[in-house]
Amino acid sequence: MNATAALPGGAPLPYRVVRRCTETADVATFKLLPGGPALRPFRPGQFAMLYAFGVGEIPVSVSGLPLGEPALVHTVRSVGAVSRALYGLRAGGLVGVRGPYGTGWNLEQAVGRDVLVVAGGIGLAPLRPLILNVLAAPGRFGRLSVLIGARTPSDLLYRLQTRNWGAAARVAVTVDRPEAGWRGDVGVVTRLLGRGGWSPDGTCAFVCGPEPMIHATARDLMRAGVPPHRIQVSLERNMRCGEGNCGHCQLGPLLLCRDGPVAGWDRAEPLLAVKEL
Repeated sequence: MNATAALPGGAPLPYRVVRRCTETADVATFKLLPGGPALRPFRPGQFAMLYAFGVGEIPVSVSGLPLGEPALVHTVRSVGAVSRALYGLRAGGLVGVRGPYGTGWNLEQAVGRDVLVVAGGIGLAPLRPLILNVLAAPGRFGRLSVLIGARTPSDLLYRLQTRNWGAAARVAVTVDRPEAGWRGDVGVVTRLLGRGGWSPDGTCAFVCGPEPMIHATARDLMRAGVPPHRIQVSLERNMRCGEGNCGHCQLGPLLLCRDGPVAGWDRAEPLLAVKEL
């Protein structure tokens, strides 16, 4: 059994890529195993600082937490120097990992209630461990609905797995721009909220995606009757240290690497309403 690092911060620990799956033209999912001591256990919604040796590090949420092993799963989009280096790794490659950081999804709040997951683009990655946890414990929760939006069909993540989720959950998918052969919905993900499968007075919602999509989803959920404290969102800012020291991720009184990224909409909305905060 692997030892556990005493502190979440400090030098990154080496993890080795044991599996790589190409999701889209610019997104890949990696399963990592420690090359020595393992970090403390992560919770769904938390993130790690992933270090591409010789390039730098970026924050990446966990997209999977396999049971019974100290593995981490991360989904990375290639958009900058560090993420390009990580995206280019293959099985056997090494990654430096620090963490766990931040707050996780409060799934206890959803016990006995319907669970509504709304994801936009790469925002499905931080929600995936939560979905898997709900599917693994069906007696603890009510109905599970997963609403997914993407730019195009080619940008959809976890395509085989999301189809399999449909055996135990209501899964609906929409895209902004259809491609040849697409027969599904077209439009913003909030259009899927009216499809049913959840009751506003008995639902906990979990939302992650671009900030305008989060705003629109939370607005429509509240209009439908879901109270803001039962809408959890994952917020994104420029995180650098992961430990609340540098202040780059400050949002009003919150340091999102420490006090987030997950927050209730009752706490997040007043802060996001302040321009340039």
